[in-house]
Amino acid sequence: MSNPLSPPPRDSNARKKAQNHFEAAEARTTLVKRMVEAESAALDARTAKLKALRLAKEEADRAEALANPPQPAAPKKPRKKVVRA
Repeated sequence: MSNPLSPPPRDSNARKKAQNHFEAAEARTTLVKRMVEAESAALDARTAKLKALRLAKEEADRAEALANPPQPAAPKKPRKKVVRA
């Protein structure tokens, strides 16, 4: 006979099911974290590339403006004053 003071036997099948459930949840969490990190890294790389392109264009525009300054505007002709009687 079993000792009434001893703890009840643990159901190993239930324990395995619970452990499998938690392992699957942990695997999904890990996968989602990896996906988020990958998307974040891709976004950071794209942002850095666009910033470099923008800075290069601004520098090229600045160099072009220095090499070819805009033509001075022609002076405006004075308007004739109309005298009304």
